[in-house]
Amino acid sequence: MTEKSDIILTINGKTHALRVEARRTLADAIREDCGQTGTHIGCEHGVCGACTVLVDGEPVRSCLMFAQQANGRQIRTVEGLANGDTMHVMQRAFMENHGLQCGFCTPGFLMLAVGVLEREPDISDHDLLDVLSSNLCRCTGYQNIIKAVRAAAIEMRQS
Repeated sequence: MTEKSDIILTINGKTHALRVEARRTLADAIREDCGQTGTHIGCEHGVCGACTVLVDGEPVRSCLMFAQQANGRQIRTVEGLANGDTMHVMQRAFMENHGLQCGFCTPGFLMLAVGVLEREPDISDHDLLDVLSSNLCRCTGYQNIIKAVRAAAIEMRQS
């Protein structure tokens, strides 16, 4: 019999009381136990970045973090970016700059870019490219993703 622990996940300001096995990943808990399916699971090895969420403001590969490690911490998923019907600056920039095609990688890119720009709004272009290169996209060729993040960075700095 596998032992389970009681944890509280706070996702986009809403608390979820869960009973999880020690090996339960944060990605699985977010999607399956909390119903936040915007966080995508790709490689399950921390390579692709599709499962990136913010934990206490830091971008994290949720497939590599155990749900228990997020107990009591603030988790922000792609569902938490928009304010009601008003899209986040980054979401709008991805649409306006054609930064998505199939959309599978998009939540991870959005969360990575938002997390980095909220922490470091004046990040250099070189460092921004380095950060974005950690996530994978099979469709876009990356140029429009980079264009979208640069556009959003300018707008985020001004607000």
